[in-house]
Amino acid sequence: MGLGDDIRRGLSAIRDADEVTVISHIDADGISTESILAQAIAREGIPVTSVFVRQLEPMAMRHVPKDASLKVFTDLGAGQQSLLEEHGLSAEEVLIVDHHVAQPCETEYQQVNCLDHGYTKMSAAGVAYLMAKELDPGNIDLAKLAVVGNVGDMMARETCGLVGPAREIVEDGVAAGNVLVRKRDLNCYGTSTRPIHVCLGYSDDPYIAGISNNTSAALRFLQKLKVQLKTGDGRWLVWEELSHEEKRTIISALTQQLIASGKETDRLLGEVYLFPDEPARTPLRNASEYATLLNACGRWAKPRIGAGVCRGDRGPAYRDAEYMLSHHRAIIRELLQYILDAGVTELSNLQYTHTGEKFPDTIVGIGAGMALSKLNWRKPILIMSAVIDDAEITKVSVRTNEWAIARGVDLQDAMMKASEAVGGAGGGHKIAAGAFIPKEKEEEFVNRVNRILKEQSALQDPDDS
Repeated sequence: MGLGDDIRRGLSAIRDADEVTVISHIDADGISTESILAQAIAREGIPVTSVFVRQLEPMAMRHVPKDASLKVFTDLGAGQQSLLEEHGLSAEEVLIVDHHVAQPCETEYQQVNCLDHGYTKMSAAGVAYLMAKELDPGNIDLAKLAVVGNVGDMMARETCGLVGPAREIVEDGVAAGNVLVRKRDLNCYGTSTRPIHVCLGYSDDPYIAGISNNTSAALRFLQKLKVQLKTGDGRWLVWEELSHEEKRTIISALTQQLIASGKETDRLLGEVYLFPDEPARTPLRNASEYATLLNACGRWAKPRIGAGVCRGDRGPAYRDAEYMLSHHRAIIRELLQYILDAGVTELSNLQYTHTGEKFPDTIVGIGAGMALSKLNWRKPILIMSAVIDDAEITKVSVRTNEWAIARGVDLQDAMMKASEAVGGAGGGHKIAAGAFIPKEKEEEFVNRVNRILKEQSALQDPDDS
């Protein structure tokens, strides 16, 4: 039995349904997953409605309708099956489309989960797209959204490009005419919208001494190369607008800079996914920036606006999304500065801090990821924050990097085990994970995470070179 069999069984349940309710997560993967499945189902003439939740926990279950519809849980559900059972949902009225670790449960809910078949580098959006394509081959126009979801959920980060089934989906997007692949391009966020020196100055993967975290130094570096950085009317150019020769000059200089500082150059270039049907110099042009826009909508409680953008609304929905993206970036900058100013507490295998009620719990994970390279990048960073609508609960976000993963770190495992031990719930991925825990258990939780990380690292031969 393979993933294809699970897909066909899942689609059989959808085809047999009189109506469908899609319950999805609010991040870029969740929003793109909902958009893919809901559109594909609607194209079949089946009535479909959608519900977005930031986390599948007891309070969120009140948003799941108690009606005759088939409940399709997307980008969540696999790790919360006991909650579905407690809510009284039967196996016949649930379908889970996910890519997270499944939780044991007495009720055998039907799942389409790529992780069950060994596909660790594909997000829920990828699974949803494979279902949409099986439903009707004409749905290949939705491959573009699957690329956004996969990239947004960091499926391309470790390997500097999508691999396996997720990469095959890219080819469908190319065939549909709305995905363009740059196979060996600069591995840097913002290549479609940011001035080149800003793009380089904010990049830390790879970390380039004298350039990363310093836009002024990045500008001086580029000026010495005598490449054109502005148009004739004074507008800053973005990476995508440079000629092949100009790009090659910059990449060559960056390579020399990495070698001179004793760093590997293997992460300097990666595969980049562009969308030729979107306007140049907009966040919609590039898969990673499109994903950030969707994340901004979700993190500020407006996932439906992101879903509207995914459905092609380039009017009110896109204008609102752009505003939220601008606001999102401003608050993230404040969050990052707060983390750096407040500092972190370092344990043997972990560094952590608490933002209290100063920032929404939906964005602290992003701040953690940005702060990691500016602090001790060898230790995962954990950030706790208050949950505004529940004073007894603490939200936890934790981030690490490929260096730590190569040495045995698995944040998903750490969050799941440590949160369960204190009466909470957690999960995610090796490189990025989170949890909800009882507020009074914060200290115990942090210490448990530190011990688990120590045990994980002990299973690998240490290499601090």
